[in-house]
Amino acid sequence: MKKWRVSTMLICLIICILGGYLMREGGSQILRSLKIQLFQEIQESAEQTYLPAIAYSNKKTEREPAEKWLTRLAMNMIPLGGYIQEKENGETAVEDEATYEMLVKKQAEDENTVDANGNLVGEDNSDETQQASVPAVDLSIEKLSNFDYLISNFYTVDSVTYVEPSDLNVPELMSKDLRINTESEGPKVLIFHTHSQETFVDSDGDPATSIVGVGRYLADLLNNKYGISTMHHEGVYDLIDGKLDRSEAYELAKPEIEQILKDNPSIEVVIDLHRDGVGESTHLVTDINGKPTAQIMLFNGMSRTRTNGDLAGMGNPYIQDNLAFSLQMKIAAEKTYPGFTRRNYLKGYKYNMDLMPKMLLIEAGAQTNTLQEMKNAMEPLAEILNQVIK
Repeated sequence: MKKWRVSTMLICLIICILGGYLMREGGSQILRSLKIQLFQEIQESAEQTYLPAIAYSNKKTEREPAEKWLTRLAMNMIPLGGYIQEKENGETAVEDEATYEMLVKKQAEDENTVDANGNLVGEDNSDETQQASVPAVDLSIEKLSNFDYLISNFYTVDSVTYVEPSDLNVPELMSKDLRINTESEGPKVLIFHTHSQETFVDSDGDPATSIVGVGRYLADLLNNKYGISTMHHEGVYDLIDGKLDRSEAYELAKPEIEQILKDNPSIEVVIDLHRDGVGESTHLVTDINGKPTAQIMLFNGMSRTRTNGDLAGMGNPYIQDNLAFSLQMKIAAEKTYPGFTRRNYLKGYKYNMDLMPKMLLIEAGAQTNTLQEMKNAMEPLAEILNQVIK
């Protein structure tokens, strides 16, 4: 008992000396460690005194006496606070990085999953051709302001994410001025392709017959028919070591597109042009001016998922601007070419839509369309874009 009293006094003395330091350095973890060590010391002393046989049988390793442990702790106390803070920060950074990499991977893998009706690819599609139905829809602001009506008629919300009425305040979204400055010099629109290797049913390996060729045609229409100075970037981001690999495409594309925007500050509109991926029995086509025309879908990343909520590392200050752009494009399309656009699609990740407020991610047609159907689609798309930004 005398030995225990001496140990207790020594422990109390050291705790008093170090108390101020612990409070100043945020030593909650150290105090928890002290508590555990003291509890273990008391428990072992009791076992040795009253249950020596059990104490012997349970003894796995020699534990350092409390007073010796505290003395060693005191000798190393000065760098300890900084070490703990550094360790905590390091663990958080590693965890955030791992979470971000997981989200990036999901983003890369989880994009093309729906057909013309919003059904998951792989589900039964009885019709060989998904001809556009043209239901009578009320485009008045009053009707569009009804959240249930809006979601039911103009949007598909992916199961990975969710949307709230405050996200789609139609009067605010429709009132945003998306017109570009036509007086200044330099390109106004940038078209690029995160997935440059996307092809069509009759593509032959030449980039001119892929989504890149479709982008060239859209740029030509904007430049020469509508007088909107447009730059077409043909960078490749979905090939790694010569093999198709989309796992890092968005990450690889972003710094190059940011550099283009930095070098060309006159650019106000950015379009990431894709084609969708659908079931082989799905054909996204409608008739416009007597031409078989691929349907398009306007796509928004919400930077949130049902599982994780708002995604750390994938924030986008331009979500409302992006939503306004895609909604105004959708409404213009419904007025001019009913049935040309599918429902706007809302998904959980970011898809580099923080590049610019006037940013569109467009899924035009799919792998089951022909190249001509895709080019035909660029004609109404260019006209609608001209309406919205001019």
